[in-house]
Amino acid sequence: MKGLLALYTPWPILYWPVSVTPPRREARKRMAAPSPYETLVTVYGGSGFLGRHVVRALAKRHYRIRVAVRRPELANFLQPLGRVGQIHAVQANLRHAPSVESAARDAHALINLVGILFERGRQRFDAVHAYGAEQVALAANAHGARMVHVSAIGADTNSSSAYARSKAHAEQLVLAAQHSATIMRPSIMFGPEDDFFNRFAALACVSPALPLIGGGLTRFQPVFVGDIAAAIADAVDGKTRPGTIYEMGGPDTRTFKQLMQFVLATIERKRLLVTLPFPLAKAQATVLQYLPKPPLTPDQVESLRNDNVVSQAAKDEGRTLQALGIEPEPIEAIVPSYLWRFRKTGQFRKHTA
Repeated sequence: MKGLLALYTPWPILYWPVSVTPPRREARKRMAAPSPYETLVTVYGGSGFLGRHVVRALAKRHYRIRVAVRRPELANFLQPLGRVGQIHAVQANLRHAPSVESAARDAHALINLVGILFERGRQRFDAVHAYGAEQVALAANAHGARMVHVSAIGADTNSSSAYARSKAHAEQLVLAAQHSATIMRPSIMFGPEDDFFNRFAALACVSPALPLIGGGLTRFQPVFVGDIAAAIADAVDGKTRPGTIYEMGGPDTRTFKQLMQFVLATIERKRLLVTLPFPLAKAQATVLQYLPKPPLTPDQVESLRNDNVVSQAAKDEGRTLQALGIEPEPIEAIVPSYLWRFRKTGQFRKHTA
C-alpha cells in the first residue's frame, strides 16, 4: 500500500519537452556523418555495362541504391546484387527533366552513367550526353547531393567526332551547374559483358579477316570495368577531389592491331589482319550505320583518328586510378576468363604431346 501511495506524489514531475534535445547531444548529432546504411545513391543508367558493376560496388559498401533507367521493369536483375530492399529501380529519362529531378529526391549522391555510341531517333548525342548530364547536375545542385559524372577519354570540343564533342560539352555543363562534381574519363572498358573484345572475338568466328582501321595504329589503354566502378564508389565515399576531371586507363598501352592479335591468340584462331584506310572505312560505315545495331559508324571512324590513352598531365597531377590507390588489372588477367567460349574447343584445350 505504501508503495502505491508513492506513485501519487503531490510534488510536480518535470519532463523534457519532446522537441528539446540536450545541446551537447544535438551537436554530436549534427557532426556525425551519415552511415552508408542511411545514404541513398541514385545511379542514372545503372542497368548498363558499367552500371551493373557500379551498383555491385555500392551494394558491397552498404549504400542504398536507386537505379534510374528508362525501363525499370528490365532492371530487376540488379536486385540480387544487394540485400533485400537495398536496390530498387525507378523510371527516368535524361531527356525529360522532371523525371531526372524526381529520381534525385532525398539522394545524397547522384551518378550519371548514361551514354550512347550511335544516334537513333530522339537519342541524339547532344540530347543524351549534354542536356541529360546538365539536368542531373542541376538536380544534384538543387538537392545538395554529391555528383559523379562519367565521360570518356578523348572528350574534346574541337574533335572531328560528334561523340567526343558532346562529351566535352557535357563536362562543361556539369561543372557549370555543380562546381564540386567529379568527372571520370575512362578509356575503353573491358569485362564479361563488354562490347569490344566480345565483338571482335565473335567476328573472328565467322570472318576470315579482321579489319585494322587506319592501319590499326590507334593507341588504347583498356581498363577493367570493375576498377572504374571502384573509383566511382570512392568518389561517393568522398575520396576524390571536387571539381576534378580524372582520366582512367589500364596498366598497358596497346595499338588496335596489338589488341586484335591478343584476341586471336586468346580464342586460338588464325585470321588475316587487313589494313582498312580511313576513307574506305568511312565509306563502309556510311552503309553500316543504318543497321539496327551498327558495328561501325562514320563518327566512330573519326574517333579512331585519335589515341585513347591517359594524358601525361593527368599522371603528373594525380588524376588517375593509381592516385586513388587502385592498381588497374591487365587484360591478360581478366579477358581470357570470358573469351574462352569463342574457342573451337571452348574451355578445353587441344592435347599437345
